[in-house]
Amino acid sequence: MKKKGLIVAAIVLPLLLAAGASAMILRAGPLIVEAEGGFKPTALPKHTDAPITLFGEGKATTVSGELPPIVKTLDIEFDKHGHLETEGLEVCKASKLRATTVPQARKACPGAIVGEGSGKAIVQFPEQSPIPVSSPITLFNGPKKGGDDTVIAHAYTTVPAPTTFIVPIVIEKIHNGVYGYRTIAEIPKIAGGYGHPISGHLTVGKHWTYKGKKHSYVNARCETGSLQAKVGVTFQEGTFLTGTFVKRCSVRG
Repeated sequence: MKKKGLIVAAIVLPLLLAAGASAMILRAGPLIVEAEGGFKPTALPKHTDAPITLFGEGKATTVSGELPPIVKTLDIEFDKHGHLETEGLEVCKASKLRATTVPQARKACPGAIVGEGSGKAIVQFPEQSPIPVSSPITLFNGPKKGGDDTVIAHAYTTVPAPTTFIVPIVIEKIHNGVYGYRTIAEIPKIAGGYGHPISGHLTVGKHWTYKGKKHSYVNARCETGSLQAKVGVTFQEGTFLTGTFVKRCSVRG
């Protein structure tokens, strides 16, 4: 795929949104990115935050069947009607995750795991058949940076050689209309730059007890009747796609 320049296009599926799902299709030329996301429970207090679990998934394809361009960054802004909580939660440093497989990483910082999922990619070396690769993805609560919370994303693959991927992500507090938090993830090169990320999914949420009090990593309230997130995907060859998830919520009595 040779398309260059900055192209922004989004088609939100209103029927799915009206039905209570949260899904969208982003398209630029032959490139198609499909994504779904949401949270549970959807019944929440109106004025106080309550525990929730976030989930999302996405995949990239092309109309022609060629491999999609390589993802460079993933930028997500989250609704301000909620908060992240890390009091008493174990902190994992990147140094504990270096050169680890998935089981080794999860054993190194078990109490810091705040999310799990998986990712798939296709490795296309010149003049060779495509090689599918995949890895579980683990999100760990990381050290604070400049007062902001962080997560460390971990993955591991054996193609073309055993490689551990560690991606620190800052959860930045922002003031941008309905959005109050922002994360920017720089996607590492897979197989020396020959790996094309195809799909992935994540579930984020954790509950723990600290000093006799129950805590939740992600919390939200239903103040406006919905929660939303804005997603931006930048590809290495210059294409940029953006769209918005809108998920309805109801007020819990």
